[in-house]
This record gives sequence, C-alpha cells and structure tokens, in this order.
Amino acid sequence: MPDDSPTVGLRVVESLAAVDAAQWDACALAPGAAGNPFLSHRLLKALEDSKSVGRRTGWQPQYLLAESGDGTLQGAVPLYMKSHSQGEYIFDHGWAQAFERAGGRYYPKLQAAIPFTPVPGPRLFVRPGPYADGVRDALIDMLAKIAGDNNISSVHATFCTEDDWKRFGAHGWLLRLGQQYHWSNDGYTSFDDFLRALSSRKRKAIRKERESVRREGLTVRRLCGDDIKVAHWDAFFAFYMDTGGRKWGTPYLTRAFFDILGCTMADKVVLVMAEADGRPVGGALNLKGDDTLYGRYWGCLESHSFLHFEACYYQAIDHAIEHGLARVEAGAQGDHKIQRGYLPVKTYSAHWIVDPGFRRAVDSYLKQERPAVEQEIASLMQYSPFRKENEQ
Repeated sequence: MPDDSPTVGLRVVESLAAVDAAQWDACALAPGAAGNPFLSHRLLKALEDSKSVGRRTGWQPQYLLAESGDGTLQGAVPLYMKSHSQGEYIFDHGWAQAFERAGGRYYPKLQAAIPFTPVPGPRLFVRPGPYADGVRDALIDMLAKIAGDNNISSVHATFCTEDDWKRFGAHGWLLRLGQQYHWSNDGYTSFDDFLRALSSRKRKAIRKERESVRREGLTVRRLCGDDIKVAHWDAFFAFYMDTGGRKWGTPYLTRAFFDILGCTMADKVVLVMAEADGRPVGGALNLKGDDTLYGRYWGCLESHSFLHFEACYYQAIDHAIEHGLARVEAGAQGDHKIQRGYLPVKTYSAHWIVDPGFRRAVDSYLKQERPAVEQEIASLMQYSPFRKENEQ
C-alpha cells in the first residue's frame, strides 16, 4: 500500500454471514462489475445457505477480506478451498495428475471464482477510491502468502476480467486464455432485425428452427419476478437434475438453492419455460445484470426438435432486445452457438503455483497454449453467420 494510505487488515472468514451485505456489494458490484448478479452477497450466500457449497461438496468458503481500521470493507475475494477440480470450467486435471505423478500433492487448492459458474467478472472486489489499486495489490499478495504458508499447491483466479488478469500477471502469476460465446446487441429493434444482419442461409435456418418448436405445439414463455411460482421451480429443478445427472454425474445445486433464489433474487431471474398441453417439458435459467443477460442452466424431460436452441439462445436474444441489454453470455463450450449469433470471445484466468519446478512446467505449457487459443478464436470467427459486405 502507498505510504499515505490507511492501514488495511486482511482476514479470512468461512461464511458471508460474517460480512455486511451492503459492504460486500459496495466492493463486488462497484462500477465496472455491471451489476453482475453472480458477484452479489445474495447469490453467494444462497449457495451457502442451500448447502450447495461447503465441506461436503468440496467447495469450502474462505472469503478473503481487506478492512480498514474502522471496520469498513475495502476489498474482498470470493475464495474457496477445493478438494477436486469439478465445477470450474477451466480444466486443470492434467496439471493435477502431472504434479501428483511427480510426488506432489495438488489438493487442496484455492479457487477465486464463482462456484459452478463460468461467468466472467472481477475476482478482486474493491471499493472505489484513491487506494483501490493498493487494496488489489494487497489481496493478490495475500492469496500467494496464504498458499505458501499453508502447504496449498496453488491458487486459481478463473474467469476474471482482463484488468484483473493483467494485474495478477504483474505480480508474477501465470496467465491463461480460454474462450466462450457471447451475443452482442448491435442496436437491434426486434428479433427479425437481428436476423437481417445474418446471411440469407443462416436466417432461413434459424426461422426454420423456431417454426419447428411452434409446429410441435410447444408454448414457450419467459417468467420474471413475482410471475415465478414454486411450481415453476419444482419443474425447473426436475429439468436441472436430468441434465446435471447426465452431464456431471452429481448436479451441483440443491433444490433449496432455487427456493432461496426465488425469494431473494427473483428480480434478477429470467426463467424460460416450455410447455406441451400445459405440461412443463423444458426450460432455461438466466440471470440479468445491468447490461447483460447470463444464460446458466437448461434441462428438459422430453425430446423436442430445436427446443434447446429456442429456450437457451433465441429467447435470451428476444429478452435482450426487448429490454435494451447489450449482450447475452451463453457460457462455455458449444461451437453450435456460433451459427446462432453467439461469437467466441476470450476469457481470462490467472494461476499462482507454489512449487518452483511445477511452476516452470505450467508456465511453459501456457506459453504454448495462449497463442493456440487465439488462433482457435480467429478460426472460429470465420464461421460467423453475420453477413459480409455485399452479401445477401
């Protein structure tokens, strides 16, 4: 910290119950976070209160706090002690296996992240002010110190902002690139207006997919706020469990999480529900920030052609256009998103490796991986569905 800055104490707490919600949000939702609901006290505490995170799940909260002498929260890191690498979407299983084959112990590790959520955003939450950069530096140094002092192999800040990424790098952290898919609102006035920006072939394909859902007699609607009832959460949890059980083996979120979300954050929820003859058959869960709709979970109990694309992608675009949102973030994986207007963008993560030899090996790997990721993004952009100049 600069010489003229106030004294800041750093400590770790195991529950957000120990942190005033308004103070947490003053740091987590500071300008630049764009009202990202996943960073909020309400969301992270809902994960705790529903027992979706905790020792049982291998995501043990260890929130790092920076406080001034009067008790004001100046900064924080959403930090978790991990006994595995599940639910992160930035894969380090190969690193873990290599380190343990060499006689090391990779777990436990520390994860600065939003559990189960590949949503980019700050990982260094800092209250705006003249000492903000000093607080960021203190938090970064403390993360490395905690790992070194406690026989923890590594610290991983995943899906951080590019600014955080560069700051971690300035402190000697190893830098990794990834990619996911976002849709950008170019001032569209309607879904048809968006379609007009696509090549003729892509326009026809999307219209055909949407029409297929209607021909199957499905009713698809978006629910927000008080329109979301317990019965909707019951139905969506069944969808979530079906998809989670097939994809992950053990779904991450408990039923109680959705009840808490409905009670405390219904104003941030956009729940897409599809029905056949009044019977819920599938749906998608989104949360909204100031300028972004974040697509998160999807599931269905019946197979219907193109319902996944309608519920997850097209309804999200419709909602963003209607409400003037700048983008839809559709998360990691799935090249099929490109043809539906969701283009690849870079994501950022930073890694502190304690063991010097292992650190050199990971650094060498990342120096080769970063240009490969950039090349892949450039290659994927060639498949953009948007009309090129003079194209119909």
